Amino acid sequence: MAGAEPLAVRPGIVIPAAELTLDYARAGGPGGQNVNKVETKAILRFSVALSRAFDEAQRARLLARLAARLTTQGELVIHAARFRDRARNVEDARERLAAMLHRALEVPRPRKKTKPTRGSQRRRLEGKKQRGEVKRSRSGGFD
Repeated sequence: MAGAEPLAVRPGIVIPAAELTLDYARAGGPGGQNVNKVETKAILRFSVALSRAFDEAQRARLLARLAARLTTQGELVIHAARFRDRARNVEDARERLAAMLHRALEVPRPRKKTKPTRGSQRRRLEGKKQRGEVKRSRSGGFD
C-alpha cells in the first residue's frame, strides 16, 4: 500500500516509512451502505521530536513552527477523510504532511530596514498638524 513507502519532504530530506504510523477509522459523511462498516479515514502520525530525518536546527524550527499542531509527545497527527477510498485518503494525508513540513522548514528571508520617504514623513506631519488644529479649535469658546 502507499503508506509503506518513505516520504520525500524536499530534496535531501526523506522520512523513513518506519517513522510514519497509519491508523484507520470510520469516516463521517456520505458513504451509502458501507459508511458504518468500512474504515476509510486515514490517521497519519509522525513524531517530529524523535525523527532522525532532520538535523537539530531543522528539528528545532519544526518544533517551534508547528508547536500548535503537535501533541504533548511531539507528534504531528493528520486526519484525512476527504475521499471515500482508503488509499486516496492515505495519499492525501501523506501529501498534506509533506507540504506542512516543507512550509515549516522554509527559512524566512531577513527583513531589510528601510527609511520612510520624505513624502510619507511630510504627509504624517501634515496629518498631525491638522489633528492638532481640530483639537485646538475645540478648546475654549464657552463663556
